[in-house]
Amino acid sequence: MPAANRSALLREVLGAMARDARVLDELVLAARSHSPEVARLPEAENRRHVRVLLATGLACLARPEHPDDRDFATAEALGADRAAQGVPITGLLRGVQAGRTRAVRIAIDRSRAAGVPDDVILEAILDLDRYTGALERHVVNGYHAAELRLSRTTRDVRARLLRGLLLPGDPDPPPADDLHQAGLRPDGRYHCVVSDVTDPSRARALEQRLLGLGGVYGLVEGRLTGLAGRLPSADDLAPDVLLIAAPSATPAGLRDLHALCAAALPLAAGQGLRGVHHLTELAGETALAAQPLLADLLVDSALGRLDSADDFHRELACTALAYLDHGRRLGHTAAALHLHPNTVRYRLDRLAEITALPLDDLAADARSTVLDTLRSWWALHTWLDRGAVGRDAGTAGEPADRS
Repeated sequence: MPAANRSALLREVLGAMARDARVLDELVLAARSHSPEVARLPEAENRRHVRVLLATGLACLARPEHPDDRDFATAEALGADRAAQGVPITGLLRGVQAGRTRAVRIAIDRSRAAGVPDDVILEAILDLDRYTGALERHVVNGYHAAELRLSRTTRDVRARLLRGLLLPGDPDPPPADDLHQAGLRPDGRYHCVVSDVTDPSRARALEQRLLGLGGVYGLVEGRLTGLAGRLPSADDLAPDVLLIAAPSATPAGLRDLHALCAAALPLAAGQGLRGVHHLTELAGETALAAQPLLADLLVDSALGRLDSADDFHRELACTALAYLDHGRRLGHTAAALHLHPNTVRYRLDRLAEITALPLDDLAADARSTVLDTLRSWWALHTWLDRGAVGRDAGTAGEPADRS
């Protein structure tokens, strides 16, 4: 048989394959059997998928004189469709490769049955395999291109939604349709979470870890922020990440909670905290930090005679703050500062002589209220913070006898 006749016979066999509904059925079955992700799609969608690849793959042999005139747009569109449908790339490739392998097997069997010589079959199958390999690459390219577009679009949509929910501006919450599109319910309850992660690559990594909690996440005011369906735990974070989590609320009530979380974050960072910390744990510090003018007035009235450049005065203030932090218990304060209790008592007495702080409650008949303690703690903390830059605020060592 002349070579031209053999090639024509082969093309006829392959063309018949492309038109044969039974071949289509076999390839659909192979793809669905080898890929559960593909099998979850409607069978009509699988048939469209296989029909595209089969027809374009086999048709290439009908025009070998135009090897560069092959349109892969349908393959790329197919990959884009699968990305939009949420089929993982691994599942897509398992389906494509299973169908490809079965198509080659059928082509060989039918060509032999039609009397096509093996050397012609081999040459044609090699050409077909190269082409279907290129086709597969274009399916993957289309998938990744669409995935990137969808990822950017989804991330942008979610970021805009978060900003609309959490930042000052529009007093009305986003429409219910926008919430549903992002996977949120208008009547659902979510924990506003604000992290200290600002690097985009680290933010994406943290976002992937938090997605298991449900909700949406994105960069808000430069920090990875989100609405979590469940409270995160330390296991959901990298060891060096700090995250503030608010009590749950409906979307309409999240804006104020976000403002509080954002205010609490630098306070927690200043304490060297890491991991997950509830907003309520930092309620006192956050509330006081929101009143800087009142803090200044309190410092001026209660600690006006202290000199921030005087190391002895700073030593007295640090000791008094530790005393308040340890529940006004002399022994606990002394142990924490590695001092003798008499040294702590001396420092408190000296500070009480210099300032207007009510620290003379070591006497048996002394009565200090909770608000007295609050005002003293706030004044001392603010005063020490003012002069903390470039200084060592340690409290070890015995003071000089200053009078």
